[in-house]
Amino acid sequence: MFLKQKSNGHMVEVLALEGLFNPFSPAISGRYNHGEEAQDPEEFSKDDLVFLSGEALPRCWTDSHYRDDELKR
Repeated sequence: MFLKQKSNGHMVEVLALEGLFNPFSPAISGRYNHGEEAQDPEEFSKDDLVFLSGEALPRCWTDSHYRDDELKR
C-alpha cells in the first residue's frame, strides 16, 4: 500500500499493514518510492501520512480513544 507524506509530498510504501491499522502504534515501517532501486526502510509518523488523494487516515487507525465518547459511565 502506498501513502503520501504530508510534509514533503513524497510517496511512501507501507511495509507492515498491521502497524498502519493498529491505533496504538504512532509510526509505521515504510520506505520512500524513489527511482528503480528499493530504498532502505524507515519509520514514518502516522500524523505525517495521508492517502495519495490527500484524504486523512481514518481516525480508528490513529486514535486509540476514538470511541471513548460512546462509553456510558
